[in-house]
Amino acid sequence: MQAKLSVRNVFKIFGDAPDEARERLERGETKEEIFEATGSTVGVQDANFDVGEGEIFVVMGLSGSGKSTLVRMLNGLIKPTSGEILIDGEDVASCDAETLRRIRRSKITMVFQHFALFPHWTVAENAAYGLKIKGVGASERRERALKALGQVGLTAWADSKPSELSGGMQQRVGLARGLATDAQILLMDEPFGALDPLIRREMQDELLELQKTLKKTIVFITHDLNEALLLGDRIAIMQDGRFVQVGTAQEIVSEPADDYVAAFVADIDRGRVFTADTVFNDPEAVVLGKDTADVAMRRMEELNRNALYVLDGKKVAGVVTYQDLATATRENGVDGDILSKVLITDYPTAESEHQLADLYGAASAGLPIAVTDEKDRLIGIVEPESVFAQLSGDETSEPDADKPSDPAMQRKGDANV
Repeated sequence: MQAKLSVRNVFKIFGDAPDEARERLERGETKEEIFEATGSTVGVQDANFDVGEGEIFVVMGLSGSGKSTLVRMLNGLIKPTSGEILIDGEDVASCDAETLRRIRRSKITMVFQHFALFPHWTVAENAAYGLKIKGVGASERRERALKALGQVGLTAWADSKPSELSGGMQQRVGLARGLATDAQILLMDEPFGALDPLIRREMQDELLELQKTLKKTIVFITHDLNEALLLGDRIAIMQDGRFVQVGTAQEIVSEPADDYVAAFVADIDRGRVFTADTVFNDPEAVVLGKDTADVAMRRMEELNRNALYVLDGKKVAGVVTYQDLATATRENGVDGDILSKVLITDYPTAESEHQLADLYGAASAGLPIAVTDEKDRLIGIVEPESVFAQLSGDETSEPDADKPSDPAMQRKGDANV
């Protein structure tokens, strides 16, 4: 993924002795020790990351971790002590004032936690504020503001005053103001932090839905790990001004970098973090009208599975279990038509992005879950034990091949009947 925003070795030290503070920092002293010795505060230390075009990059940390200082450096509101902040190759940290104004007007905008709407202006006028600052004419401002309001579902309120809107709707106006400028990069500093939990979740879902079509490059700041895990393509966790881990939601939950991160993720609902594509196996299957029951049973023994999907051409026809096939072959002998006779056509399905929390019920029924694409083609198999292992945090566990339920052991038992 091509980097739209690149941050290289960025430090921000507040106070009169940044050089001494930097030296002490490099010697391993803590922020508290440095402040006591120099009176300088380390805001951000040695930040390095890239944000790809169209990516949501979430920076998560507690109050005082440096996340808001970082986001304000990205558009030049705060000048870093050292380092580079590159937007399409231009360094915001060292460019002249005219270049910075051009970048702010054409490439980057901010959406804040507090809506800062002008109470005497209409919703459309508020949405067009950034365009007015740019000097865009009134008719074009109106047109672009209405388009942005349409994207956030507020067209009908264009001529209303902010006081007539709920908190969630007012935040949508703030988002529309950012969208109206057609900026390529959105910096979102705790944008949903002041909203009630239910409205906040609605706004999160709306942002994800918008992103499917807008494909903006977004740097999203939050102190809420659940919000970070929901929104972020990648997540950076900050502590004392530095990144302690950067990764996907799944990477951070399954492999926390240290005790600090582990404490954060300890109580996370893993079912809302992991999806079907994180646990599915290869789409092993047999073909109806081609493979026999004996072929299906031997394939299950090789895979150590108790069920196997059956294809009719390229589409899923159903699933067969080892027990049903074994019983049918004992009663009828090896017959190529046995597959269709014991075929279970009411089988569980999922798409690759489905959360494991939504698969728990299907997994509890015992059958493997068919992961299919939009054309009903089999792309993977989720075994029930894989769902339970991931939800429990024991995703490395393997099925015990010596259990009586193992197909090979069952086949030996069947031969002795």
